Amino acid sequence: MQRLYEFLRRHPTGVDSFWAVVLLMVSVVGLASQGNSQGREPGVAEVVFSVVACLAVALRRKWPEQMLLLVAAMGVGQLIADVSVLPADFAMLVLIYTVAAEGADWARRFALVGGLCAAPISQIAWPNEHSGVWGNILIAGFTMVPFALAWVLGDSIRTRRAYFAQLEERAARLEQEREAQAKVAVAAERARIARELHDVVAHNVSVMVVQADGAAYVMDTAPDQARKALETISGTGRQALAEMRRLLGVLRTGEQQESGEYVPQPDVQQIDELVEQVRHSGLTVDFRIEGTPRPLPSGVELTAYRIVQEALTNTRKHGGDNAGASVRIVYFDDGLGLLVEDDGKGAPHELYEDGGADGRGHGLIGMRERVGMVGGTLDAGPRPGGGFRISALLPLKPAH
Repeated sequence: MQRLYEFLRRHPTGVDSFWAVVLLMVSVVGLASQGNSQGREPGVAEVVFSVVACLAVALRRKWPEQMLLLVAAMGVGQLIADVSVLPADFAMLVLIYTVAAEGADWARRFALVGGLCAAPISQIAWPNEHSGVWGNILIAGFTMVPFALAWVLGDSIRTRRAYFAQLEERAARLEQEREAQAKVAVAAERARIARELHDVVAHNVSVMVVQADGAAYVMDTAPDQARKALETISGTGRQALAEMRRLLGVLRTGEQQESGEYVPQPDVQQIDELVEQVRHSGLTVDFRIEGTPRPLPSGVELTAYRIVQEALTNTRKHGGDNAGASVRIVYFDDGLGLLVEDDGKGAPHELYEDGGADGRGHGLIGMRERVGMVGGTLDAGPRPGGGFRISALLPLKPAH
């Protein structure tokens, strides 16, 4: 049955032609019966009008407006030739329905007006001799109903199709919007991973380079210091690899991680370890915490850690040999304050804004993006008298 239904939907003109043949057969039988009752053969005009009406039914969905005009002309021809109502006149109802469902606006209006006028005109042209004036008026009113119902049915089908087409269009639009949102989310995730990788690589690799240079310098004169430097390089490398595995693991889909879980995100409590690591690399850092430490949202914790990490990395890269830094963390009632300063020679502010002195990192741009994601503010720039200063305020609730 499903195949038959699909076949019929693919061949609408063939289906209409079948019903046109059926209507023609009914018309022939009707004309023959009427001729026998009246003792005469069917007239040529009656046969021609019947064939024309059936042809209009066969082609109704291919050319609906043209077939409507054809049956209208057929009706006028019946009035002129004085051919009373035929069984094939049922085609008028079919065409009115078709045009109301699929035709142009002018054709729909013409079909409604013509259908409502057809019944009274027919009753006036061929009145019932056994009914009075009021009887003929009542008959005309009743015969108008099928024409009106045909138009209303076609119009409701038209409205229903338009509604479903709107739903399909809306579903397609929503699907496109979901795809666009997915692409935006992927781009945002890639940017986040890029920032994370920059922080991990820039900080840990710079520590390893400094320690390696120091180890090479004291290798012959102070083997113990060289050994400690190599241990620091080893520990820093392992930490960098662990964080990079965590970040790259985000990119995997459907693959189970070897450890079964990711490395935890850095938080404010680990800033102390970060400072100690930087101190071991040879940079003097003054670290202070003010206020009462307490758990913070994970986004705020990670942002604070990365800001301090990036600031100390830039100090070590651009501050010079005798540079020193200070890190101050302040717990407020409604947020967390960060202040990182150094007294080194620093790099030009434009290089920080461009993404670091090498032009390939994220620098202050990445810091501003991180702070903006949690609804905070960032102030960064050279200090009076030399050095660089980074100040950030991270609220506990994002700004609306």
